[in-house]
Amino acid sequence: MLEFAILGLLHQSPMHGYELRKQLAQVLGGLRSISYGSLYPALKRLHAAGYVSTDEPDPRAPLPADAPPLTGRRGKVVYTITAEGKERFHELVGQTGPETYDDGGLFGVRLAFFRHTAADVRLRVLEGRRRAVERQREGLRASLARTRERLDRYTLELQRHGLDSVDREVRWLAELIDRELTDGQRPRDDGAEPGGPPAAGTPPRS
Repeated sequence: MLEFAILGLLHQSPMHGYELRKQLAQVLGGLRSISYGSLYPALKRLHAAGYVSTDEPDPRAPLPADAPPLTGRRGKVVYTITAEGKERFHELVGQTGPETYDDGGLFGVRLAFFRHTAADVRLRVLEGRRRAVERQREGLRASLARTRERLDRYTLELQRHGLDSVDREVRWLAELIDRELTDGQRPRDDGAEPGGPPAAGTPPRS
């Protein structure tokens, strides 16, 4: 999940480690905290695989005039995705197996990069996630029905709260799926088929 998110962010623009960590926190939200102890080993693996290149700063170059007083002499290493890294990222965003939606954390990261994902792949991932959450909901309902009489009211309320959360996710996923289906059926204003290339003679959008 971390390496996928790193490739996705670097696909948008080169970044140094501090900026990457900040952007990862936004992408992952409250799912997990990214430490430098996990970020830099992941970057090292991506670099060794040829998916990321580094731009080492010149240690003899003068610091900018507006640099903070405590800025170290060594500048920040900038990480850039390579052509092989872009291929790997597009390979990952094209996957639709259970690993892309059974894990809620990975699904959340996939969703953050849906703009890079083909429409049919987005739909399969969303439908797979909805099936997974519906199974989770049925399990919670069955467990609640079996144990309702043996639970104290606080534990019962906790389980009901969990069930309500899963219900909300199912409804949210259904809305996303409906939107994908509606967008896929909406005719394009350039005369091309939905999801297809522009019609012949149509100038590219600026």
